[in-house]
Amino acid sequence: MLSLGMKIAKNVAFKNSQQIVRHSSAWVYRSGPKPLPKSTYFVADFVGATMWWWILWHLFTEPEHITGEFPYPDPRKWTNEELGIPEE
Repeated sequence: MLSLGMKIAKNVAFKNSQQIVRHSSAWVYRSGPKPLPKSTYFVADFVGATMWWWILWHLFTEPEHITGEFPYPDPRKWTNEELGIPEE
C-alpha cells in the first residue's frame, strides 16, 4: 500500500513540474509603460531647473530666510530676572 502511494506521489510531482516549464514568447504578465514624448522630459527639466534657480537665488540674495531676520541677542547681557532665576 505504501509503495502504491509513493508511485502516485511521484507521478503527481512529475506532472506538476511539467506545468511549470515555460517556453519563452513575446507575451509577458506585466509590461513597462509606454515611453513619454521628449517634450515631457524637456518640460520636467525646465521646471526642475527653474525650481533650483529660485531656491538658490533667494538663498543667495535673502539669507535671512535661513539665518533669521534680526540679530541674535547676546545671552551674557540677560539678567537673572529676565531668565526667571530667583534671587538668592
